[in-house]
Amino acid sequence: MFFTVNEFEQPCRCSSVEKYLQPFQLSPETLQEVSARLRKDLLRGLGKHSHHKAPVKMLPTFVRATPDGTEKGDFLALDLGGTNFRVLHVRVEEEAQKVQICAIPQEMMLGTGEQLFDHIATCLGDFLESHNLKGQTLPLGFTFSFPCEQLEIDKSILIRWTKGFNCSGVEGKDVVQLLKEAIHRRGDYHIGSVAMVNDTVGTMMSCGYKDQSCEIGMIIGTGTNACYMEEIKNVKRIEGKDGRMCINTEWGGFGDDGCLDDILTEFDVEVDKTSINPGVHIFEKMISGMYLGEIVRLVLVKMTKDKLLFKGQISEALGTPGRFETKFISEIEEPDSGLENAKKILTELGLDWDLVDASVVRLVCDTISSRSAYLCAAALATLVNRIRNNRKLGHLKTTVGVDGTVYRKHPTKLQKAVRLLAPQCDITFLVSEDGSGTGAAMVTAVAQRLAHQSRLLEESDGEDNEEEEEEEEEGQ
Repeated sequence: MFFTVNEFEQPCRCSSVEKYLQPFQLSPETLQEVSARLRKDLLRGLGKHSHHKAPVKMLPTFVRATPDGTEKGDFLALDLGGTNFRVLHVRVEEEAQKVQICAIPQEMMLGTGEQLFDHIATCLGDFLESHNLKGQTLPLGFTFSFPCEQLEIDKSILIRWTKGFNCSGVEGKDVVQLLKEAIHRRGDYHIGSVAMVNDTVGTMMSCGYKDQSCEIGMIIGTGTNACYMEEIKNVKRIEGKDGRMCINTEWGGFGDDGCLDDILTEFDVEVDKTSINPGVHIFEKMISGMYLGEIVRLVLVKMTKDKLLFKGQISEALGTPGRFETKFISEIEEPDSGLENAKKILTELGLDWDLVDASVVRLVCDTISSRSAYLCAAALATLVNRIRNNRKLGHLKTTVGVDGTVYRKHPTKLQKAVRLLAPQCDITFLVSEDGSGTGAAMVTAVAQRLAHQSRLLEESDGEDNEEEEEEEEEGQ
């Protein structure tokens, strides 16, 4: 079995903790089964009548192509997903950008939608003024990281606010239209076409400019999600048979229907029960940075109560939800400095530890981060295998654009596992530098390229028709 508990030396007491960690150790056969279950959920999400109840939503993005390397020009980008938002000017062919960060006051996050979008329009206007861009009409990529139903590339309906926002008059409305209305109220500048961008799609597109074989975007950081290029004929809820479209899987919801219950541990159940959204985004809660630290904390608390750690004494910090941060895991797992980091962190948490305690904590962190990497690998293997099967290829060579601190800290585990789970796929991983900025601009650039190619094709068809008519007249 290639999924071992860990590689470093284990003091004798570590063998006593196996019963706590064994539920986190997933065999290759179990991971293949997880992948098969996700494959079924992808089909449900793509179905015309089944997508409404599917836990993996498979949302069409209306992004119909990846970059081909010819994209060029100047673009604006807005990135709104938290208490700050960014305005960017991106010059694609030079991979150059200028960035301005604007704060959103707490009261504005809970005010009216008109106030929020007026604030965004003001910050965008100030940015254009300060960078001498106000006389230009530039296309804009808009990364809006809230749950939306995208109807076209420039039409996206907010389903619900998250992340502390609750602005009135926005849910159920087209956020692109609200932005345009706010800019129109100002009346002192104009923007060109707008493309709505999910941050996962932005990751794929920013990497796709550097590597044209990139057809998957994956984020595994605070949360997790992925997108990939699907054949349009398989996306049953939209019209069309030819070409491809990027699908935002929203795979964080995998397991919301109970299909992962058999591999959930008691600690996963507790994390879900005490979260702000019980029963929702089960897969995300098993693998993403927002939750991994809390899973480790719960395991350490249970082991301490059972007198296996810290002389059976739980400190106030260890007993407090959220106090064992996910960043502690990667610090404790450092090959060279991990043991010293563990000692320091355990001291800061007010624990009476010995050397064996510190080593056991390292073992717990390694086991839980490994499960995260392997589950993510199983999901990613589902996507690459689907692309290969869609195209009836014996072998697929593809690139995954990836972002997120969990990936950056544990790339080797995930890469090794996904290659074993998708042996007929040659996968390259490319870390995205700025998916929500450069990627948003790239979506707009690709949309412009496709529109230009479509116009040229129409003009060519028109000329051909004129020539045919002239030949018919001459023949008469």
